[in-house]
Amino acid sequence: MFDVRPVGYVIGLLVAALGATMFAPLLADVVAGNGHWTVFFESAVITILVGGLVALACQNGVSSGLTIRQTFLLTTLVWLALPLFGSLPFMLGGSELNFTDAFFEAMSGLTTTGSTVIVGIEGLPEGLKLWRAIMQWLGGIGIIVVAMVFLPELRVGGMQIFRSESFDTMGKILPRAAEISSRISVIYVSITLACAICYSIAGLNSFDAITHAMTTVATGGFANYDNSFGEFGAAPNYVASVFMILSALPFVRYVQLISGNGAKPLIYDSQIRTFFVVVFVLVGVMTLWLWQTFHGFGEIGFREALFNVTSIITGTGYASADYMQWGPFAVTMFFFIGLIGGCAGSTACSVKIFRYQLLFTSIKAQVRRIHSPHGIFTPRYQGRAVSDDVLNSVMAFFVAFMVSIGVVGVALALTGLDFITSISGAASALANVGPGLGTEIGPAGNFAGLNDTAKWILAIAMLVGRLEIMAVFTILSWHFWRE
Repeated sequence: MFDVRPVGYVIGLLVAALGATMFAPLLADVVAGNGHWTVFFESAVITILVGGLVALACQNGVSSGLTIRQTFLLTTLVWLALPLFGSLPFMLGGSELNFTDAFFEAMSGLTTTGSTVIVGIEGLPEGLKLWRAIMQWLGGIGIIVVAMVFLPELRVGGMQIFRSESFDTMGKILPRAAEISSRISVIYVSITLACAICYSIAGLNSFDAITHAMTTVATGGFANYDNSFGEFGAAPNYVASVFMILSALPFVRYVQLISGNGAKPLIYDSQIRTFFVVVFVLVGVMTLWLWQTFHGFGEIGFREALFNVTSIITGTGYASADYMQWGPFAVTMFFFIGLIGGCAGSTACSVKIFRYQLLFTSIKAQVRRIHSPHGIFTPRYQGRAVSDDVLNSVMAFFVAFMVSIGVVGVALALTGLDFITSISGAASALANVGPGLGTEIGPAGNFAGLNDTAKWILAIAMLVGRLEIMAVFTILSWHFWRE
């Protein structure tokens, strides 16, 4: 019989931990003297009690490891349970969102998507602004652990190719998750503090520097202003661009760097080199387009191209300008940029660079086979032969990703949305990018005006996309539940 107690125990502990983090925005409201702190006190009590009781109820079923079925279920249910409790401060607080909007905002935060339904963010209490940042920051480190521990073990989307290079502890999943979390946390906190300091030097006040550092390193994109980074000057845009790129690199390489292995793993990682080449080319092309379209743009053109291209390719979703006004080429380019993503094992979203590398190396091998039918051509990645299992997994991911965009897009169209809003909304949700295209959900808009059905569709799409598509599809299959 399928034992859900180990799953319930871990989820209970994580929910209780989420409740404990609510005391940080509580203190922010106390310091600000706005009286909003009671909302976070109530939310924290509810969350800690429920999480603690669930953990206690399931404690007698805890073992040192998890089965594959339990791991699949845990990976998915965590990202359902946490947004559910993370939505409490939005329903009880100054934003006074209904359950649909509150859950959408919490799901967008914890999946680091960055889409928002809140209008007038500037007027929110400091606690809610900080809570939005905390959710994205926690979601960022959470997805690093999921990508480095769970997805390789579950053989999702070709992630099994990284099983041998994460850490030496290849035994039980939960002890390994704890070890990786502790190592990653040091790096994650350090990069966040460095980012906050740089933002302060660039002119942001202390509160904005801290909150935007959290959402930058998480590549989440929640900002404290409706105008996002259009609220700031040139220096913060450059700071954000640098740290978005740093956060889109594999965190395991940072671990190896501080562990005394030197910079060689970081420099010779083909995924990192390819990512930098892609960013360089896209920024160059967009800069030239802006210079041609808006004569005399100069440094502004380069800065706007660098910031917005970096923001979309990493899945952060900040915007410093309404690029819908940059012409059809730029709009089309931004749509496809959002489908690239950063490196595996980072906080970045979307398809990821390594999958495109594996796709192209597979295509190259197939073309050579067609040209020379009797030859033996083996796809290789980082100098190693790639197994058929990995390639099949990557191909399945690409097909599932594209089909999912189509299905979600059609579902959104059935709610009454136009084609551009439907297809870009589906792509941005599944790729966890944030802004879509069009006047309503584009970089100058938000998701507040969508109907409730569309918001639920998009919230589910965010979850599916954040867990690399196949993890959710697996637990929805009949074979998963069959004894």
